[in-house]
Amino acid sequence: MHEGAMIRALYSLVTWFAQPLLLTKLRRRGAAEPGYLHAVDERFGRYTTARPAGDGPLIWIHAVSLGETRAAAILLAALRERWPGMRLLLTHGTATGRAEGAKLLRAGDVQVWQPWDSRGAVRRFLAHFRPDVGVLMETEVWPNLIHEAAACGVPMVLVNARLSGKSLRGAQRAGGLLRPAYRALTAAWAQTEADAARLAAIGVRHVGVLGNLKFDARPDAAQQARAERWRAALGGRPVVMLASSREGEEVEFIKCFKAPALEGQAPEAIEKRAKLRPLWLIVPRHPQRFVDVAATARAAGLAVVQRSQWSESPPPEAVTADVWIGDTLGEMTLYYSLAEAALLGGSFAPLGGQNLIEAAACGCPIVMGPHTFNFAQAAELAEAAGAARRVVDLKQGVACAHGLLADAGARRRMSRAGLAFALEHQGAAERSADALAALLEPANSAV
Repeated sequence: MHEGAMIRALYSLVTWFAQPLLLTKLRRRGAAEPGYLHAVDERFGRYTTARPAGDGPLIWIHAVSLGETRAAAILLAALRERWPGMRLLLTHGTATGRAEGAKLLRAGDVQVWQPWDSRGAVRRFLAHFRPDVGVLMETEVWPNLIHEAAACGVPMVLVNARLSGKSLRGAQRAGGLLRPAYRALTAAWAQTEADAARLAAIGVRHVGVLGNLKFDARPDAAQQARAERWRAALGGRPVVMLASSREGEEVEFIKCFKAPALEGQAPEAIEKRAKLRPLWLIVPRHPQRFVDVAATARAAGLAVVQRSQWSESPPPEAVTADVWIGDTLGEMTLYYSLAEAALLGGSFAPLGGQNLIEAAACGCPIVMGPHTFNFAQAAELAEAAGAARRVVDLKQGVACAHGLLADAGARRRMSRAGLAFALEHQGAAERSADALAALLEPANSAV
């Protein structure tokens, strides 16, 4: 047995013994998000749902969480156009991903949990569903999953692939386990040239650069129209958003906007800022934190209203509130279209930032912190295009947002730049569908 096989055998032993820990984790997560308690047996490769019937290709798409599922939706639209009779097997790892993925299903499609990466669970999954191809979204490389799929002759591709420098270093430290998994991929279609170089460095043999699927997303027109109505209800009061915030960022954000830095500013600028009185909109990245973030804002003495507390129009108490908590899923277009500026969550702590493309596509000026390594090229291109501004911390970010509120011309320029930036980089969905066709239809396509 060679070294790689020995390491994977040890890994497989660990994953088998860790199954009780997985159950404990699911029960703990399920206390806050009941979706984690649904169909738990599927996590261990025990499925009651039949393999999708039909003559079209059975395409398995794995989208672990919410962001990956939204990217998968863009790809899926292009795939259905190419293969109207395709059958979909959709898997996830998180409750939010599965809830979002349910919206993508059509008659005959199947949605289940991704199997835990033990040999037994993976083998049962593959034997039960027998997909024609496996499409892993963005970063999801699991050693046993890739190895067993290759043994079954299922081509596995990493689509919309990204690999940060930090992730590459981690993968290289676990090279004996992960390098064979990356090498066993049929292909990886990267978002950027830098991602492609890192994927090649960790062992992927066939790498292409097809762009970022998220540029192909279209803002929801109904949500944009609702945002316009809400602007009218607010009577011209401006909205500043902390988008997809992570733990710790909300506390610092609240401190900054409660006591904004005024040193060195002219008295008329200070007076103008005081008159603006923005409405602060906080949209946490993870739904299990909605309640805690709302409680944090109230503990700071702020008048807080949660978006989930009304339907069509904000009530009077929302119009006069200090803070809104965006505690709903699937309404980011609404929030970005409402905001005069958005501070990019995850970029003010060393977490790599969040996707800024949707903000740009909605024409929302972006203020981002120093940490955007998960979306490095998109952040750099947005800044170069004039759609985003870079700051060193949240204190400077809040000051930058105040400056934009006072400068309508700058906001218009950033908004137009964001729309042009988003439009310029579209096309990844069609390119990815073409690449999949080359795998599934080798007689009619160049490999």
